[in-house]
Amino acid sequence: MEKGYDEDYIICMDASGDIIREAAEENGIAFVPMEYSLGDEMRTSLGCEEEALLKKFYDGQRGGDLTRTSQISPFMYEDYFKGFLKEGKSVLYFCLSSGLSSTYESSLLAAEHLKEQYPEAEILPVDTLAATGGIGILAERAVENRKRGMSLRENYEDMKAFVPHLRHYFMVQDLMYLKRGGRVSAATAIVGSALNIKPMLKIDEDGKLVTVDKKRGNKAAMASLFTFFKENYNPKVCNTIYICDADTPELADSLVEKVREAAPEVIVRRTMLSPIIGAHTGTGMLSMILAC
Repeated sequence: MEKGYDEDYIICMDASGDIIREAAEENGIAFVPMEYSLGDEMRTSLGCEEEALLKKFYDGQRGGDLTRTSQISPFMYEDYFKGFLKEGKSVLYFCLSSGLSSTYESSLLAAEHLKEQYPEAEILPVDTLAATGGIGILAERAVENRKRGMSLRENYEDMKAFVPHLRHYFMVQDLMYLKRGGRVSAATAIVGSALNIKPMLKIDEDGKLVTVDKKRGNKAAMASLFTFFKENYNPKVCNTIYICDADTPELADSLVEKVREAAPEVIVRRTMLSPIIGAHTGTGMLSMILAC
């Protein structure tokens, strides 16, 4: 590989990931666009959406608009990555967990095919086994590694080693979205909604979303999220956490306040949830992501 490709490389994530806008803009983080629908309207997410657009999306869900997402094909990846390769840049790419999507597999196929046309460059997809702010934590770490002079391959190996440290914990307000995704039965969704049940979910070691608990009401669910923080936060591993919400700012702000009181040194990244993930969770979802 030519020296330039290895040193001057792009850090890229897909639009399902959440990261604060300042970090993305200041460090040139690129986003693979992803498509989603709101009612009959098809849209393209370019990453770090404006808050007004996100609120419109979640207001649409509240109003009954159906939301769906589309997979990225290997051809679409090729077309996107080719723009960087033509400029002489390799790519370190963070994609949505292989346990939740086929993006990792599709990006690998694209990378292998492009290798024939651009043998001096590399596209290195990382199966993050993560979603939302978990991808943001990885991208921020990769940026710092690059600033310290890590090569593309060194950064890639560090990312693979760091992935198992990520932990995701979610509360979900609208069980009907979990029903649509096949994660709960119709009967469970109806009864759970009537009883104000809040499922608590995590992403497991295989990168799959699983239900681990059920709480009755927001107060109990919020207490569960805070307990997760106290039991898993380890500043020696990473003192940055992400709190991402699907337009439930009061609950998110309350959680941020409790976390900062418990650990004044913690860096809290507060973002709204990407519509790519929100399309499957519905409004009111609240997540905490950290590394330990």
